Amino acid sequence: MAERTATIASNTGLHARPAAVFAEAASQYEHLDITIAPEGEPQHNAVDAASMLSLMSLGAGHGERVVLRADGHGADEALGQLAQILETDHDTK
Repeated sequence: MAERTATIASNTGLHARPAAVFAEAASQYEHLDITIAPEGEPQHNAVDAASMLSLMSLGAGHGERVVLRADGHGADEALGQLAQILETDHDTK
């Protein structure tokens, strides 16, 4: 299983626009089951990375670290791209 840790860069955290951008990107990897959880949380508390509502329910704020996990062909590359999205401030124009 591939795993990647990322820091939330958007000032509003993983809410509204940043969550929508991330969920849309995660949904492009239909062949992978990608999950996200706050750093330090057990893996069984992880939520579906392609679900905007699940992302917002995490309550991940600016500067908080999250763990992305996926298993399957291309998982490392997918998590790298998704981590980059989280580490980009989507609140700026």
